[in-house]
Amino acid sequence: MKSSALILTALLLATRKSRCSDFCGIMSVCLACAFGSFAAGVQSLTATGHDSRIDLKWAPSATSGFNIYRSADGCEPFVKINNKPHGPSVYSDFIGENNRTFYYRVSPTDTNAIADTGAAPVVSARSREMSDDELLTSVQEATFRYFWDYAHPVSGLIRERSEFRDLCATGGTGFGLFALMVGAERGFAPRAEVAERTRIILAFLEDRAQRYHGAFPHWIHGATGKTLPFKFDDNGADLIETAFLIQGVLAARQYFSGAGAAEAEIRQRATRLWEGVEWNWFLRDPGSKTLYWHWSPEFGWKKNVWVAGWNEGMIAYLLAIASPTHPIPAECYYGGWTRTQTYANGNEYYGITQWVGKPMGGALFFTQYSFLGFDPRNKRDRFCDYFANSRNISLIHRAYCIENPGKHSGYGERVWGLTPSVGPGGYHVCAPGKNDDGTIAPTAAISAMPYTPAESLACLKHLYHTYGKRLWGEFGFRDAFNLDRDWFADGWLAIDQGPIIAMIENHRTGLCWRMFMANPEIAPMLQSIGWRTATMPATQASMH
Repeated sequence: MKSSALILTALLLATRKSRCSDFCGIMSVCLACAFGSFAAGVQSLTATGHDSRIDLKWAPSATSGFNIYRSADGCEPFVKINNKPHGPSVYSDFIGENNRTFYYRVSPTDTNAIADTGAAPVVSARSREMSDDELLTSVQEATFRYFWDYAHPVSGLIRERSEFRDLCATGGTGFGLFALMVGAERGFAPRAEVAERTRIILAFLEDRAQRYHGAFPHWIHGATGKTLPFKFDDNGADLIETAFLIQGVLAARQYFSGAGAAEAEIRQRATRLWEGVEWNWFLRDPGSKTLYWHWSPEFGWKKNVWVAGWNEGMIAYLLAIASPTHPIPAECYYGGWTRTQTYANGNEYYGITQWVGKPMGGALFFTQYSFLGFDPRNKRDRFCDYFANSRNISLIHRAYCIENPGKHSGYGERVWGLTPSVGPGGYHVCAPGKNDDGTIAPTAAISAMPYTPAESLACLKHLYHTYGKRLWGEFGFRDAFNLDRDWFADGWLAIDQGPIIAMIENHRTGLCWRMFMANPEIAPMLQSIGWRTATMPATQASMH
């Protein structure tokens, strides 16, 4: 106790001329060190200032939740700012102002004395204005946390929604592999740790997850690998979810090219998972040129949903034709994928030409999910250049929201983009026209950034600065909002968060596109279909 007293006396003398906040901050940390009371708080607590917000992070622990306390100067009473026990070991305090310093303590919910005793360690940070480039990095880093800090603790698989525990998404995990690559590349987590997490995911998928002719179900139990039925008769293979997963697996195979054991194992397991998918099985019948979405050992082909565009399923045909072990014929692309009479469009909407897809493009995720890894720039089939088509559909969505025929609150040049998301009444497929219920999901316009960089950035900044206090959280933009009903989502969806981080990166550096396209099976596949490529125009090649 003498040494503790000496430490405190020295601090009192050294800080007697300091302002209150400095003194209280030093004293609370010193008291915790001197008297061994760190157990009352959390370990490794840090605070980082961002534009209009301060982010907290601490070491995960086995507790039912946490309380977050804030003080304006470190001496005023620390006031609890979370309305309910906070689960993840990250927290984002959206202040809405810059150049503001706040002090924080975090404690487990089963510790009641923290706010009064001051035993928990104190951290502080100052919000600051960011450049556009810094803000994009900040948004990516927050989004990355969904795939890093909220991944399943056993398997590393990505949970379908932020309120789910063991229910993990096959497609969301594929998107998560892109997010992990971006996180490693930008230093959001050490590359070695990201490689090990990726290795764990692929090992679980190969060794424990149930597969059906090499394909995965829509949902997987994150601890056991067992199939969790999506619907009562959808308890087997989901080929589209599998395609989203394999797109990420192949990108990871190229990204983790190091000589270390973990990265070598990633490449080996990725190859086996890729080569294990029996794409040709999902043609269903001999002579068929059309892939089918589902198959179940119990229900067979009962769902009878064939994959044909225009929708999110293009990547399934590209991968199936590219497969080195179980390919489908190249003619299935035109005989199956583009078979419908509504595939080609050719009309103008708001003076903008749309070559492929439903009127006004349908849901905007059609232009994104298949293109997280597959680079559409300056490539065309018989119908169009898909970068140009995706750009124009994005611009059509924006023009539709500016016109706002449904008279929805908030729509305009900086609030646009309609796509499936959680809505006031549950999950809803939002699109221009009769399916427009006034719900905006930030992922729609933000994930269009490679196609519409200026318009998407303007939307991102507007949503962030105007609605951040209700729309932002520890994992970035919450899933959706509806101003007609003054409703904001509480949580996040994996398949909406994944495109945000990946497509921002494709806009900035093209990383996800480069990694996927580097796989040796991709170029021959495009050639076999008859896709044409040429030198990329400077306007499409430019990135920052």
